[in-house]
Amino acid sequence: MENYDKEVLDLAMEAGRILLDAGAEIFRVEETIQRIAKAFGIEKCSTFVLSTGIFITAENQEGQIYASVKHIPISGAKLHRIAAVNQLSREIVEGKYSVKEAEEKLEVIKHMPGKRGIVQMFASGVGSGSFCYLLGGNLEDMAAAFLSGFLLYALILGFGKREKRTSKIVTNLAGGFCVSFFAVLFYRLGLGNAPGSILVGSVMPLVPGVSLVNAVRDFADGDYIGGGVRFLDALMVALGIAMGVGIMYFLYYNLTGGILL
Repeated sequence: MENYDKEVLDLAMEAGRILLDAGAEIFRVEETIQRIAKAFGIEKCSTFVLSTGIFITAENQEGQIYASVKHIPISGAKLHRIAAVNQLSREIVEGKYSVKEAEEKLEVIKHMPGKRGIVQMFASGVGSGSFCYLLGGNLEDMAAAFLSGFLLYALILGFGKREKRTSKIVTNLAGGFCVSFFAVLFYRLGLGNAPGSILVGSVMPLVPGVSLVNAVRDFADGDYIGGGVRFLDALMVALGIAMGVGIMYFLYYNLTGGILL
């Protein structure tokens, strides 16, 4: 296969890899790969996308075959990268970029940073406080939930900065334990009157909402393998959170003889 065709297919593969790594749906990854390949003149291109891998095969006019496989571990959502790759693929279809220019743009997207840590921590706190309010908490409860969510995300960011990758189950177990500890601590210090609302609101930043929504969308599109993997991943996250909260409740009950909620 000619070098040009390989460059195009490598570009399409990299775009799909970035999307899947960022938590995009299966149909979006397949559609983007097909769109990029067709925009640069490759008609016979087949893709098979799973939640953890991409398979591409293509054939040129001379009958030469191209095949590529990429393994992509499941990771958290990076919506800013999904939006950037979507925009790039549409601009490619409009003919705005050559292959080289598209590769350069994709390289920029690949290293696109997310929001600063303090912004993520503040957003986590605001989300926790808001959910606490929706669950019937008052202003003091919201303040306690805000602080719990804020400190929770500081912990999550700390795990993310480790050189050795921390297991998702361990991260969510530790997160569930710590957010429960913070909620109880603030309540015992007199900040808040509804520990249940504080706890549930504080734990919301850990809930795998994007994974669940994508799993349902994959099921709706007939991608049962991909949807099943994402759904199982969301269940494992929920299990880790539940174990963390349960361990905290068990320790609190046995050390103080009181009840948590």
